[in-house]
Amino acid sequence: MKGSFIATRVFFVPFISLLLFGIATWKFPPLAVAQSLVLDDVKHDTPGRVINQGQAVHIDVELALVNVTVTDPYNRLVTGLEPDNFRVFENNIEQEIQYFSSEDVPISIGVIFDLSGSMANKVGKAKEAALQFLKTANPQDEFFLVSFNDRAEVMSAFTNNVEDLQGRILSASAKGRTALLDAIYLGISEMRTARNAKRALLIMSDGGDNNSRYNEKDIKRLVREADTQLYSIGIFDQFEYRSRTPEELNGPSLLTEVTELTGGRAFTVENVNELPDIATKIGAELRNQYILGYRPSNKSHDARWRKIKIKLRAPKGLPPLSVYAKTGYYAPSL
Repeated sequence: MKGSFIATRVFFVPFISLLLFGIATWKFPPLAVAQSLVLDDVKHDTPGRVINQGQAVHIDVELALVNVTVTDPYNRLVTGLEPDNFRVFENNIEQEIQYFSSEDVPISIGVIFDLSGSMANKVGKAKEAALQFLKTANPQDEFFLVSFNDRAEVMSAFTNNVEDLQGRILSASAKGRTALLDAIYLGISEMRTARNAKRALLIMSDGGDNNSRYNEKDIKRLVREADTQLYSIGIFDQFEYRSRTPEELNGPSLLTEVTELTGGRAFTVENVNELPDIATKIGAELRNQYILGYRPSNKSHDARWRKIKIKLRAPKGLPPLSVYAKTGYYAPSL
């Protein structure tokens, strides 16, 4: 997979020390929108401090952290950018980037797997894709598995035993209705016991919810407040062959909206043979992101939503690039 990337690289600070100092109290629910390249930015006066892998970082809880993915026009990851290539704005006020990292760190990941009846003819390739995704794991990663049909359930709590997870996925069968929103709720709840500061959910589904207790509004509010990136692989029939139920027709937009709220991305697949490659791509993206840290100039603890915008000054010679990041977070309360 690395051969398909531009020779560049991206994502998180060594977060164990961040957790010790309370960073987890900050919430960064995002609208992951591809933000346009800024061609006429003024260079930031203060360069960000580069944090090397394994280096201890002693910082306070006032540090805001933003995860950033950069892609080229062919949707390939762009790595190797430096702090001076980024500018961060909070509520339209530029912030000083004080911490920067592109190192791969341990991740806590939940796999949300659709076992409803509508997946019956797709579940074989979906299982293969899930197994491919697990192969991208690092030894320090931890995973849990939530499956759903008529209801959502935790098939495996957090574990480092990838083989056990693989066995549970392979033995599952598809039947029943689709409680997708309940499964996302359960996944976010399960993530509260995560050991790693970097957290993500991967949803594999055809997206047509028809049996959840929670509604779309509930889930959007929840993921907006959760410090977890959501990625999805939407497995859909070609439009002309899709069921005409409202749930089936709404599937693609539901997955897109929910993932973008968290800074993640939604991938749509109509040919199930593409699933393993897409799963590998998501695994690579999770390990090739930048983290930008700044202390907000607004020191108020007012629990209000603050908009974040990332602007990019790409090195000369690169084509126009796209930036994906959460677009806000809730300030801490008193």
